Amino acid sequence: MVGVQGAVDEAVRTFRDLPGARFVAATLVLVVGWYASRLLVRLLGRPVARRFQRPSLTKTVLGGVRAVAMLVAASVAANQLGFKPGDILLSVTVFSAVLGLVLAPIIGSVINGLFLLADQPYEIGDMIELVDQGKRGYVEDITLRYTKIFTLENTFLVVPNSNMRDRDVINYSAEDTRSRLSLELLVTYESDIEEARAIVERAARETTEVVEGGPDIRIGSARYPSAPVSRVKEFADNGVLLDLRYWVKDPYYLGRVNSKINERIWSAVADADVEMAYPHQHLVFDETSGTARVEIDRGEPAARPEEFDAPD
Repeated sequence: MVGVQGAVDEAVRTFRDLPGARFVAATLVLVVGWYASRLLVRLLGRPVARRFQRPSLTKTVLGGVRAVAMLVAASVAANQLGFKPGDILLSVTVFSAVLGLVLAPIIGSVINGLFLLADQPYEIGDMIELVDQGKRGYVEDITLRYTKIFTLENTFLVVPNSNMRDRDVINYSAEDTRSRLSLELLVTYESDIEEARAIVERAARETTEVVEGGPDIRIGSARYPSAPVSRVKEFADNGVLLDLRYWVKDPYYLGRVNSKINERIWSAVADADVEMAYPHQHLVFDETSGTARVEIDRGEPAARPEEFDAPD
């Protein structure tokens, strides 16, 4: 056994003395470390997911585990190249200081990413809207540096986390995916208001994506009826303004739902004692309006403005 061990040691020394042997060993260590990090992530994936129960945190933790595994492999590889632990620590310290000065904005985004993961304003898969841009889409990925949004226009929007924390963000997929929407309808004063309210409520109830009814929906300390409700909002200049409030089951097709309800209202109004209002203009002439000399029979042009008789 002693002879075998001595032979092995001699073979190792001989291999190390070969040109480029240390680089080959370091490369092998890095390759093994890379595969080991993947295996480690695969083994810890499910336990970590059950522990945190949030996709963003799970991806961040598993990414950190893989980074640590690769860092250990890189340290071993550096040791194979002749770097001592003290030299490695000094190099890492100097590199970190330079990196902190040069990449300060990125480090700021990473810090804001940690705050985003802690505050949980949104999660992967949520539908959000950036209020200042009017952009709406799904959260595709959350990293320590940026948030990736897949917009409804079939484009990707990558926003640094430092900017995301300063924006007003609407989350349509929070704890309850139901969203309350409104639709306004202007009908004439001659219309049957009760029938108009019944039409818009029925149009909403018959739409598949709308909550038909059930227990009241609670938001904080307030409770709202789940069924569509139409009320008289205002006696406007050109008609009576009705306001329909309804809940949709999922916030993913808001424009489509609104269009379906409008189509049903349009079809129902045609057969009802209800008329949609629109702005009208009436020109009134009386004794104070003056007179205009216009001769049409002979095809002569109308009198010029200065030929009008001004009122007394």
